[in-house]
Order: sequence, then C-alpha cells, then structure tokens
Amino acid sequence: MRSLHILVVNGRKVRQPVFVLGAPHSGTDLVARALKRSPGFHVTIGQPSVLHVAYSFARRPSISRGRGEAAAVVLRDALAQAWQVTARGCASCSPACRLAGGVAGTDAAGPCVAERTIERYGDATPDLLYCARELVDAFPDARFVQVIRDGRDVVAGMLGDSDTLASFRPGFANLDSEFPNPFLGVENETDRAGWTELSVAGKCAMRWRSAVRMSARLRYTFSAQQLTTIRYEELVTKPDTAASMVSEFVGARVSAIAMRDPEPRHAPEPGAWRRTLSAEQATEVEKVAGEELRRVGYGG
Repeated sequence: MRSLHILVVNGRKVRQPVFVLGAPHSGTDLVARALKRSPGFHVTIGQPSVLHVAYSFARRPSISRGRGEAAAVVLRDALAQAWQVTARGCASCSPACRLAGGVAGTDAAGPCVAERTIERYGDATPDLLYCARELVDAFPDARFVQVIRDGRDVVAGMLGDSDTLASFRPGFANLDSEFPNPFLGVENETDRAGWTELSVAGKCAMRWRSAVRMSARLRYTFSAQQLTTIRYEELVTKPDTAASMVSEFVGARVSAIAMRDPEPRHAPEPGAWRRTLSAEQATEVEKVAGEELRRVGYGG
C-alpha cells in the first residue's frame, strides 16, 4: 500500500486532488472548466511548471521508467508551484487556464480564486494521461476523470491545432530514441514501419488509438474509487447528467452550468468530423483506428 505524502500549498493540505485525463481535443477542457468554476476548487491547466514535466514524460517515457518515487517528487513539486496563489494571480497563468477561469484580457489583477476558499486542488494539463501512474505515486488518494471522444472528431480537432501537429515533425518524432512511443501511438515494429507512410490524419488517428488503449489499461489498473470515465458526447448533450456523475465521483458539487459551452465552436457537436474530414482522411482514420473505434462504441 502506498504511503500518503502530505503536500501543503497555500497553507492547506492537498487531499484527493482531481486530475482530468484524455487525448488531445477529447473534451478535457469542458470538465476542467466545470471543476475550476465550482466552489472550493483550485484547478490549473497548462501551467508552465506542470506542462514541462508532463510533456517531457510523455515524449520521453524512459525519463520516468523505473524511477517511480523520483518522478513522483518532480510532479509534486511542479504541481505545488502551479497551485500557489500569488499576488500576480492570473497574469502569469497560461491562456488555457485563464480561459477556463473566465478571465478576460491580459491585465487582470489578482488571482481567479480566493485563497481562503480553496478546499480541493486539481489539474487538467494536456498530456497528463501519460503521467497517470506517476501521479498516483505522488498522490495515492488522487481522483482521475478520463474523457474519451469519437476518434474521428478528435482527429478533426487535431488537424486544426498547430501545437498538436508540431509533435509529428521529424525533429520531434523521436522514434529512434524512444520506442515504443505511446505519445505518438507507435506501439510495435509494424507501427514504426508504417509511420513515415501515414498522412497527418493517419498519425493523428494512431495517437488517438494509443491514448484510448492507455485509458483502457488505466481502467483495469485503477479502482472505481480512483478513476471514472465519461464520454465527450455526454458532456455536450447531457451536461446535467454529466455534472451529476462527476460530482458524485469527486465528492463535491460540480455545476452543470459551467460545463455548458456558450460558444458552440469551442464544443463541436458529436459527428462534426463528417463535415471537416475529407473522404480520404476518413478512410485512413478507419484503416488505422477502425477496430478501436468500434471497440469503444464509435463504429458506423
């Protein structure tokens, strides 16, 4: 049984922190925003200290492999820095964190959360999925909310995201030094041999496929008290039900109002890929990830 490390931030013990996991463009931002705007929560997204560690662990899994406690310490330190409420407040936060907190402009004074109201902490930095095991070592009482989404919609979202696409550039796709490479979705020699022949859409599909497989392994590894999985489609079409599910799981009230996106372009309706993917792209996604799509209920 793991020993519970006591971390104190802003004068309060960090108990049962909530982490939101998922592939890029899977809808983790909707859950993060709902948590961030719920009473008592201090949730961060993409703060530099955490983003650097998460991205490093994701791109180079060998860094943390076999170094459980050391990796846990690095993550605890990074999160402690991200959760610290300072006088500058949101001025030093990432754009994603500011957007989720409803902070407009670049000159907002003070933090988006009052230090005295903080009861729970959380984080929804991209690529935390690849740090899940290390996060459990760092916080044995942590709660994880996984979000999955139709891989075709995920691919469509990734294709319009220059930051995500940058990961596929030759200088970043480090398959020679890091193999297998879950971050890129390259799990075996067959994947590696076919990687260079794939289009960008195919590479996005491979990354989604690997992320969903990793999510499935986490569901088998973690208990129902540690991890729950919710579909993007439920977040968008049934926000009240989704908010109730998340509330029950984390043991705190999460508002459905905050889960609804006032700008539809930020939360496309399920099946939007039919308008945005070309026939060739859709065919390649099916070729790469069709089996996984059907396994998780997105066939047809």
